[in-house]
Order: sequence, then structure tokens, then C-alpha cells
Amino acid sequence: MLRRGVLIALLLVSLCSSAYSRTITDMSGRKVSIPDRIEKAVALSPPATYMLYTIAPEMLAGLNFPLQGDEKIYTVERFKKIPVFGGLVGEGRTLNLEVLLKIKPDVAFLWERSNSFNAINSEYERVLRKLGIPAVFMRMDTIQDYPAALLFMGDVLNRRDRANQLNRYAVGVLQRVERALAALPADRKVSVYYAEGLDGLATEGEGSMHTELIPLSGGRNVCRLKPTSLMGQEKISMEQLLLYDPDVILVKEKICFQRIQKDARWKLVRAVRNKRVYLIPHVPFNWFDRPPSYMRLLGIQWLANLLHPDRYPKDMVKETKAFYRLFIGRTLSDAEARDILWPR
Repeated sequence: MLRRGVLIALLLVSLCSSAYSRTITDMSGRKVSIPDRIEKAVALSPPATYMLYTIAPEMLAGLNFPLQGDEKIYTVERFKKIPVFGGLVGEGRTLNLEVLLKIKPDVAFLWERSNSFNAINSEYERVLRKLGIPAVFMRMDTIQDYPAALLFMGDVLNRRDRANQLNRYAVGVLQRVERALAALPADRKVSVYYAEGLDGLATEGEGSMHTELIPLSGGRNVCRLKPTSLMGQEKISMEQLLLYDPDVILVKEKICFQRIQKDARWKLVRAVRNKRVYLIPHVPFNWFDRPPSYMRLLGIQWLANLLHPDRYPKDMVKETKAFYRLFIGRTLSDAEARDILWPR
């Protein structure tokens, strides 16, 4: 909870004056007045922050949490020096109002998610309003939301040409993957287990937003548990994993990936015996999950190619280089692309 005393003190010194000369309709249907000229922007969740980074990195003025090691790789130098102000996810799910006031963003993006986030979003919107910071809501729960979200953010930031370029890529990828796997018989869908945590015995159940790429890439999530919370990471036993006996295991943590190769119990699992255990690419941001982001547009191609190379043949080194050039503004060598695709 925000400390009332701090909030009151900050409000007394936050007599911000902005020229609101444009009214937009955000992705929740709300009418919001925003400055005609936006120079600094923040987002209160990592998915929106990363999208802001790819559309207008020069405008990104604050982060939700300190950068981790992977996030410092292949991102611009300025990204490493941006102040941390917290948000809906990260830094204890609180806003550092002192930092936010120093940033003085022209607009803040909020993630319109599920009902359980409504109360938090409403509180943050109220605080932002009192600070004179327009709050606009974005819908980006699934990868299918990304094309529209890119266009929306580009419109808000007056970066429409850039957003249109990214939108065309996103739409093209989703259409190509869908067409390639449209006629895939049910018995050809590859069984997949998503290993989270240091021991690999946390996972996500069927229908979780964290595993949406599995069915979209022609896979079948072996875990049928219904999500018990938005945070996910449902715990299972080793015995349950042996019963699942998946064809493929996707691993989030490098330490877990290394342990799987050495642990005798894991060698009883079909995917391990057949050497079909893959550490998910995670540079500069995870391609699959946690946090979900536009990197999933590359992740869905990586996974479709892994699971069904006959139906989705792709030179992933070439595609990775093209993606990084377009979305991240970095030119990779073949060796760098291979290191990203197959982390060790």
C-alpha cells in the first residue's frame, strides 16, 4: 500500500502543468486527454515497458525493476541507466513516487489484465491522476493482442510509422505459423512440459497465459492443472513428471537445465533420454514467458520450428538476426545469433 503521508507530501509539490491537446480512446474504451507532444513515457508493467522500448526507446524514462544480466545484453547503453520506479510487477509491486515525480513522464501505460488486477490498476490510476500523469490502458494478455497493442502505443507516442512496421511483422508471423499448423492432426501434437524453478518441478497448467505458445506452436501441454493464481508456477512431484513423460521439455532457468542433464531421475523421462530438452532463449528478454513480451513473436517461430520442422521449416539464425535488427536495433553476427538461440 502507498504510504499516505508520502503521497500527501508528494501531491503538495506536484503541481504539474501539461498542455493536454489530444483526446484518445485507450484499449479499455476510456477517453483520456494526453499531451500532443510526448517526450517521456513509462509503463507500469514489464510487457508494456518492453514494448515501449522497441517502439520509442528514446522516450522510455523509467523501469519496473533493475535490469538483470541478460537484459543488459544487446540493449542500448541508455537502457542500463534509466531509473527504477516500480509498478504493477516488480520492486514489490509498489510505486516509488519520489522517483516517478523526478521522471515526470508525459504519459503512463497500464496493463489492462484480469479482474484480480482491477483494484491495483484503479489505485494506480488514481495516484497518477493526482500527480497529473495521464494513464492509458493497454490490452496485451495474449500474443494475438500484440499487433493492436503495437499500433495503439505507436499512435499515443506519435510513432505510427515505427508501430506500423512492427505490426506488419507481428501479423505476418502469426498468420504464417497458423497456416503452417492449421491442418496438424491431434495425434501429431508434441507433448511438452514447461520446467520452471531451480528444480524444474514448477510448471503452468493448461490454459495459463504463461504457456500460450505451446498450443499455438503445435504442442500439447502435459500439465492439465488449472491455474490457481495469476502468478502460476504450480508445484508437481517427480512421480507426476514421470507419468507425464513428455516428448519435449522447455526449461526457463539455466541452473535447472544443467541439473536435468546430470540428475539420474530426470534421465527416466523420455525427453531427456531423447535429448529433447531445450533452454529457452532469454536475451535480452525471455522469448517464451516471464515476462511475456513482443519477444514471443520470435519465440513462437523458434518453438514451431523445434516441434514441427517439417511444417515450419525456418532458418532461425537468419530470422533471429532479422528480428533483432527490426525490434531491438542490433545487428548480430551468425555466431551471436547461434549463441542466443542455443544458450549454454
